[in-house]
Amino acid sequence: MVEVSASILNIKNENVIQTLYNLESSGIDHFHIDVMDGKFVKNNTSSKMIEYCEYLNNISNMPLDVHLMVQDVENYIKSFLTFEPNIITVHLEAAKDKKEIMNWINFIKQNNVKVGVSIKPNTKIEEIYKYLPFVHLILIMTVEPGEGGQELIPETIEKIQKLNKYIQKNNLEVDIQVDGGINTKNVNLLKKAGANIIVAGTAIINSNNYKNIVQTLKA
Repeated sequence: MVEVSASILNIKNENVIQTLYNLESSGIDHFHIDVMDGKFVKNNTSSKMIEYCEYLNNISNMPLDVHLMVQDVENYIKSFLTFEPNIITVHLEAAKDKKEIMNWINFIKQNNVKVGVSIKPNTKIEEIYKYLPFVHLILIMTVEPGEGGQELIPETIEKIQKLNKYIQKNNLEVDIQVDGGINTKNVNLLKKAGANIIVAGTAIINSNNYKNIVQTLKA
């Protein structure tokens, strides 16, 4: 059974506390924190995500899964370490070279937090192979990062399959997380390809029964 990380990106401010409670009781495994700076991607959710993390630290013990879609990666890492997340994921495309990526990876680990690396749909999966021995998770974006409610890009499924085969062949212990346009109709394709952590936002938030959707995504 896969895990579900619920994106809180599109929760409306006026309903935030109740929605967070409802999500936690639905059977999710993580809260997915989509941090955008308006530079690396077009939208800016930094203040909103800080506010929501403050709420979560006060009302929940659910693990926080922080996804940084930002240019100034190191400062954002420092900002979100305050909330004691379970994992922080950085984007490969935000780094100028391998040394910078490794600096981020080591900095996150030194703070006793798990680390992930994410790639956009147009980035070749082979580009992250060199980082697999050092990380806990690879996040494959199945839409262009920066906006919720998009449709999944079918070509990204092949990347999941390639990554899964490489991990199995090299006896690595790395989670494969997928994020973007995921719903109950396409989730089985992603699971069959090798994904074991599903990020879902709109599919859950826009439903009348969070628990049923979460159970269907997991099953």
